Amino acid sequence: MSDSSDRSTKIHLLREALVKKLCDVLDKSCDRGWRRLGEIVGVERRLRVSPDDMEMCSLKVLELEGSPSRMLLRLMGERGCTTGQLMDYLQTLGNSEAVQCLKPSGRAEQPIALQILIQPQSLALTSGHNLRLICHAVGKAPVQYQWFKSKEEVPNSFSPDLVISPVHLKDAGFYICRVNCGDTFEFSQWAQVDVLSVTLPYAPGQSYQSLEGRLKLVIQPQSQQLHVGETLQLECGAVGRPIPRYQWHRNGVPILNATKRKLTVPRVMQDHNGRYRCEISSGSSERMWTNEVDVATDDFYAIGGGSGEFFLNSVPDQLYATDKVALLIGNLSYKNHPQLKAPMVDVYDLTNLLRQLNFKVVSLLDLTESEMRNAVDEFLLLLHKGVYGLLYYAGHGYENYGNSFMVPVDAPNPYRSANCLCVQSILKLMQEKETGLNVFLMDMCRKRNIYDEIAPNIVLRVTANIVFGYATCQDAEAFELSSSGFTNGVFVKFLKKRLLDDEKITVVLDRVAEDMGQFDATKGKQALEIRSSLSERRALADPILPGDCADLAHAQSRQWAKAHELPESMSLDFDCGAQIKLGFAAEFSNVLVIYTHIVKKPEDMSFCQAHVTDFSQDLDVDPKEMNRETPEETGIYLLSSSLPQHCLYTRLSSLQKLREELVFTVCLQGTYPAMDNDPVHWTKSINIGKPLIARLDLHGAMRKNSCLQTCLMPHSPSNSPCHSPRPEHCLHLHHGLLQAQDHSRLSPQHPHGAVGDSYYESLSSSPGRMSIPIEASDDINELHSVFINSLQLQQQ
Repeated sequence: MSDSSDRSTKIHLLREALVKKLCDVLDKSCDRGWRRLGEIVGVERRLRVSPDDMEMCSLKVLELEGSPSRMLLRLMGERGCTTGQLMDYLQTLGNSEAVQCLKPSGRAEQPIALQILIQPQSLALTSGHNLRLICHAVGKAPVQYQWFKSKEEVPNSFSPDLVISPVHLKDAGFYICRVNCGDTFEFSQWAQVDVLSVTLPYAPGQSYQSLEGRLKLVIQPQSQQLHVGETLQLECGAVGRPIPRYQWHRNGVPILNATKRKLTVPRVMQDHNGRYRCEISSGSSERMWTNEVDVATDDFYAIGGGSGEFFLNSVPDQLYATDKVALLIGNLSYKNHPQLKAPMVDVYDLTNLLRQLNFKVVSLLDLTESEMRNAVDEFLLLLHKGVYGLLYYAGHGYENYGNSFMVPVDAPNPYRSANCLCVQSILKLMQEKETGLNVFLMDMCRKRNIYDEIAPNIVLRVTANIVFGYATCQDAEAFELSSSGFTNGVFVKFLKKRLLDDEKITVVLDRVAEDMGQFDATKGKQALEIRSSLSERRALADPILPGDCADLAHAQSRQWAKAHELPESMSLDFDCGAQIKLGFAAEFSNVLVIYTHIVKKPEDMSFCQAHVTDFSQDLDVDPKEMNRETPEETGIYLLSSSLPQHCLYTRLSSLQKLREELVFTVCLQGTYPAMDNDPVHWTKSINIGKPLIARLDLHGAMRKNSCLQTCLMPHSPSNSPCHSPRPEHCLHLHHGLLQAQDHSRLSPQHPHGAVGDSYYESLSSSPGRMSIPIEASDDINELHSVFINSLQLQQQ
């Protein structure tokens, strides 16, 4: 009997030996292998094999015995691909050897001793309904069955079907079937059964067999009003087969490790205030959301009064922040310098992690000098006494005489300090705000700019609350792993695994340094450098307790909110009877996603589609990348999984350049059979004001109190000659690219640092101080060998 004898068989039920043989063929084929198969499957919207999926498959080659083909087949199986569909794809691929793997042999096959053809499938259902699990096997002799719940036999369960009617809460658990054929036996795969306690109308004898392939939400979370120190419990639930998967979100950000139906926080604090909802998905890529609910702690218990003793007793001697604010800048689309890739992914990932730590985050991509200075000015407006301030920068950069400089996207070639932002000048302004913690994460090169001999005269206060995490050492380069898809830079790849640890920030960075020290691809070429004056055990995970300046904090919160105000979704009704949903999402603080969806199409209309057009020239939108059928086609790679499906998508970047309110046109196009299907158009003009960061007018002239004024330089950007390392002096621009199985390269470029030994040094260096440079190897073959033999990339 062949696995492919039934074209409707799901490919995840294929025999392991057959799958292994097929994967070996596809992995070894070049032009007709797994990558080409993925391209063919990617055209099928029902399977939705995206470029990110292909990148995930590609990275499997770096794992011990990893197989890109196996990962691709697994993804296809989870999305409902059958044996017949796979056969069709392989025939389109033209790989005859792969096709033969699925075809039955021409001769009579020897009877199989024992083979399980149908595996039991996990599911969720409500109490009172009928549970049915199926395990079907064939063999040389009659087959016998025995079902188990965990390690205990299920009484009187000797048939291929296990039926429990009705099912109760006590029946939830893991089930497995033992199949005997003579002296041979096999166990099925485990099946999880989740039983929800909820009252639903149903007919006697009803089962959830009919729910296969779709979800049904049956339990919604409820809003909570709690005292500090009490336990937060949120619950949701869905029924269906396969069993639903859960991911809780707070304020739109996924909560780490919150992947159960029930979300429990044993001791809630004011930090846990917010809006919660849960994303529920299934193996068929179906996705739904619960209602969004509010969780609020009682301020009386959190601040002051007799109840303040309750809080202090709950968290003895706890250090806290009066607020947490972060500015994240990623520069990648340089006008006069090499383009970068990883800063976008790094800023996106750090934004989500810092929001989980209750930071107010402004995340911005591709800023000019004036935009960077004005963004820093807005960042400083959010700081006051006791606030934790964090600045992350990824992009081109350099360091002279102990001062670090961030390079804007419009910096000329060559450039000098007048065209860049000095990190230490920003620190000086932060100190004037009496912040509780100042953290700088500099993901950039620190090579010396030999054409910039100016030593800024920046006088810093002596405070014990400053931490610098440099992605690389002085006079050294930083690296990014570039590939056909979007991946993290080397620094953030390891930083994001530690950032949520409730440890002193210097301890977190030191552990990142140890992790990076094991990264053979950059060992001896780049190391994380930590400079700290922090005397207290302050952590990014510390709770927030508002201070005495409540009015100031409230005003600053309103200022922060300006950068995150999304337009409300709207329904548009057209004269023809069609109804359109117009929705908005934020990928970054200056990147807006617009999507259109047909809610109602007139019956006499054969075709209906809505697209957006006529945007402000300030945004420089490419018409070829607008109104695409998938988010990836328009450049939305990071946010695509959380966007609604079956829409047209448009990505608007550089919102900081928007000078007027954003006005655009929604154009509806329809065809009627009675009119020979000639297209008819209707339009509506839409004004959504200034969305997100556009409200802060960063495009304006540099402000008088910007960080430029703290650098006492003898020149200004308007009248000084610009000098910076020319290309022939920039080692980071011209080293060979390190190839790794044709999909991953290690490029020595400005922004992304590897991490090794850590250094706890003074916060400033005297002019002329020499340090030993860490050079990048010119021997590509040697580094290539190290990369292939030692690099173990985690799946991003």
